Amino acid sequence: MSIALDACAAQHQGDRKEQQDRVAILPHARLRGVALAVVADGMGGHTGGALAAEQVVHTAKTNLDQFSSSDEVPQRMLENSMREAHTMIKASRFMNEMDPHSTAVMLLLQPGKITWGHCGDSRLYHFRGNGLVARSVDHSYVEYLVSIGKITEGQALTHPNRNVLLASLGGQDDPKVSVSETIDLVAGDSFVLCSDGLWAYFEDNELGELVANNSARKACEILIDKARRRAKGGGDNLSLAIVKLVPALPSKGTGRV
Repeated sequence: MSIALDACAAQHQGDRKEQQDRVAILPHARLRGVALAVVADGMGGHTGGALAAEQVVHTAKTNLDQFSSSDEVPQRMLENSMREAHTMIKASRFMNEMDPHSTAVMLLLQPGKITWGHCGDSRLYHFRGNGLVARSVDHSYVEYLVSIGKITEGQALTHPNRNVLLASLGGQDDPKVSVSETIDLVAGDSFVLCSDGLWAYFEDNELGELVANNSARKACEILIDKARRRAKGGGDNLSLAIVKLVPALPSKGTGRV
């Protein structure tokens, strides 16, 4: 069975004074069926966070356009994109007298293969139908506490140090970048990339149900609406990209993977 794509990217400023997130779904400049989804959550006050997140997307696009699927390892491309963005963000600190940082999550789509990587607490979810197949593990203090059994996932959502990151792009330390890949793709698979301004309001099972039962665009609309209502006037910037693999119609000749 041929597979087609249903994809959408969306964001909302929330209740913040400035939108410091950036999100994009970028097609490869030359290679058919190759694309990159990116979500970056900028931090740093004033315009610093926005500039950091913008740098993540810009660097990712540059590396995507130079990417050759025949002779370049996709995991390395994602790692290089994040490390190069890290270097550029650090350099901007000296030029702009700001303290910019950003998290990042990226998904590289190639025919028959999806590769993803992240740094910080912007997440990637992989669902099959409405069931969770995999989720990225945040580079955060509370996720570390969960991993050693000190707190539960539920307690992590309200922990006083839930916003403390152990890795980000633009910090003093070299960034921690985690990568993964799947080649076992079927119609019904979906991938959600999002900042913590979105995922903080959803359990995994609810997120999977909403994505499975709606188009990518409709799911984005519903998720943003629910997150805004649940924030009760105290919501962060929120951004997400949804990539769904759906059965291709026989008459369609584009968008196949």
